[in-house]
Amino acid sequence: MRKPKRSLRRKMHRQIREINSTAEQVLDSYDARLQRLEDIEAIRRLKAAYCSACDDDHNGEAVAALFTKNGSWHQTGTASAAGNEPKNGRKEISKFMLSLRAAGFIRHSAHIVTNPVINVSGDEADGSWRFIMLYSHTDGSFFRIIGHYEERYVRIKGNWFFRSLIAHVEENGRYLEKEL
Repeated sequence: MRKPKRSLRRKMHRQIREINSTAEQVLDSYDARLQRLEDIEAIRRLKAAYCSACDDDHNGEAVAALFTKNGSWHQTGTASAAGNEPKNGRKEISKFMLSLRAAGFIRHSAHIVTNPVINVSGDEADGSWRFIMLYSHTDGSFFRIIGHYEERYVRIKGNWFFRSLIAHVEENGRYLEKEL
């Protein structure tokens, strides 16, 4: 069998390089898509940890640990106990959460978040969620807070943290006077 001519060999090598390049692009695309999904799941877990810490009688240290050192927590709308001024840095966030605990009016609470939209761009991301928070008051009545979260996240040393969290409260009020 004779060797292919030089021009044919060049064409074959070029086609092989193109196939390899295309295969690398496909693998890079899969790797990027997988990384994006892993990042979204890590952010969903961050949000779940936030809800759990809030439902742990507003555990200030646990909530604050989920934020960057200079992170911010802010509430807008029907503020009541939270006030409208941002809480900046872990110390302020922790102090605020612990003040909710110290107020002593929440017996049990449940933060329920839905409809997440999370956009990842490298080591930064933003997200929005709908929420409802139900809580039982120490006087035996029951309250609900309805709204949405607007959040910014950042990955530091492989872990995701809140850079900022804004709770936009749309409704806040009693929904039941006493247990049924």
